[in-house]
Amino acid sequence: MTPTVRRIVYVTIYELVALVVVTTALSLVAGKPAMDTGVVAVASSVIAVSWAYVFNLMFERWEASRRVRGRSTRRRIVHAVLYEAGLVLMLVPLIAWQLDATLLEAFLYDLGLILFFTAYTFGFTWVFDRVFGLPASAA
Repeated sequence: MTPTVRRIVYVTIYELVALVVVTTALSLVAGKPAMDTGVVAVASSVIAVSWAYVFNLMFERWEASRRVRGRSTRRRIVHAVLYEAGLVLMLVPLIAWQLDATLLEAFLYDLGLILFFTAYTFGFTWVFDRVFGLPASAA
């Protein structure tokens, strides 16, 4: 699988599962209608897809320059945490605006999502690599 196709497959599956989880969980936690949290989920997905493409491109370029090959647990943790840190900076204002919440409330909502997505990203990427094999940058 070419690197571009690999990224597209990865992001598509990842985001479809995430849309369902985020819409449902945020609706329950925030007490807002699924229509409102669905808007947050879709907008977040568009932002996350764009960020994932750019972030993974940069990460794999960095990874290819390393002498140590493969993806250790440490490398996977760094990958997941850095990705989520960038995403939170983009999503908190969006969540606050769409759900009519303060920035603190939006951050707390996003904190729950961050915790979920950090574990989800780690697990999803591990399973994805098992199913589709490691990218050339880590093989």
